[in-house]
Amino acid sequence: MNDISIYLSPVEKKTTNFDVGQIGESIIEYNDNFPILESKSVALIFIPEYRGNKEKNLDSIRDYFSDSFYQLYRGDGWGFKIYNIGFIKPGKELNDSYFAIAKVSSELIKNNILPIIIGGSQDLTLAMYDAYQSLEQTINTCSIDYSLDIGDIEEEPKSNGYLTHLLIKRPCYLFNHANIGLQAPHVSKKDLELFNKLYFDSCTLGDFNSDFKKAEPHLRNSDLVSFDLQSIKKIETNFSNGNINGFFADQACQITYYAGISDKLTSIGFFNYPIDEPQLNGSKVLSELIWYLIKGYNDRKNDFPKGTKKNYTKFEVKLKQINESIIFYKSDKSARWWMEVPFPPKQGNKYERHHLVPCDYDDYKKAMNNEIPNLWWKTYQKLQ
Repeated sequence: MNDISIYLSPVEKKTTNFDVGQIGESIIEYNDNFPILESKSVALIFIPEYRGNKEKNLDSIRDYFSDSFYQLYRGDGWGFKIYNIGFIKPGKELNDSYFAIAKVSSELIKNNILPIIIGGSQDLTLAMYDAYQSLEQTINTCSIDYSLDIGDIEEEPKSNGYLTHLLIKRPCYLFNHANIGLQAPHVSKKDLELFNKLYFDSCTLGDFNSDFKKAEPHLRNSDLVSFDLQSIKKIETNFSNGNINGFFADQACQITYYAGISDKLTSIGFFNYPIDEPQLNGSKVLSELIWYLIKGYNDRKNDFPKGTKKNYTKFEVKLKQINESIIFYKSDKSARWWMEVPFPPKQGNKYERHHLVPCDYDDYKKAMNNEIPNLWWKTYQKLQ
């Protein structure tokens, strides 16, 4: 593993005595010496980079969060390591911070370690996206956000306008983007039309509230998740920059659990954590979000249907209106569903990992009623 400690600063060693089983008792910190990182583990990384929100940066955002997180107890069967590998200090220029995040994240991903980025403005998602360039594969991203964050291409990247800059990056290795938690008052008609024109996916706050399981296939399909903490109700976090409407804390924990249990997920960031104010409630919420993320990581089924399909029940549904059959697979391990979307042979293996699309039982029922599932249709359009 290449040395990433050059981009990181150590954290202050905790003097608190923790009970056996508490996270603070077993977490491995970067204090005096950088730890040797093992694969199949998770690593917390902090970065107080807020220039995307036109705010000043701080030297630290760790204290309130770690005080809360370290007091939580490890879940059953958590045999893997949890690391706190310190801070990425903001660079002289914003691009310097992006570069450091991308380098650290890329190295962790390549070594099967899940990077959990905490803090900063949401434009840092661009840096996380850049981490995948060296992997040379198309990926899917997902934002937990009350808005679409489509900005002006002529402006510098910012927290509420980073997605446009992600879309124009070359080479392009984005296959799909999904939004969970969109609130209609916070999106313009123009931005929504562009989002739909790109065949991106969404699960609005209303969709989620009517059935929270609607979010799961989008998270199961994502390599990178960007969580805007402003999408949680202000009354839950007491964040001064929070919104009146949004997710309840327990709903947000359900989302991070779904993200963690996804076999595809290889990086996640929690952004727009406000500065210049004690965040006791918010830190507790964030601590539990990450606890449930790690629980999901521990509960992974490793049942993405690649290779042999002997552990799956296969269903073939003939749709008359398109004269096409849709193949569904249901996992015998987790009872989760996927559907197969054909792609042109000329594409070779470029999109092979994207033609099996996570779905749910409702998509199967729609196909049985001769309706084309929305996720199937959007994926089919992107594969052509």
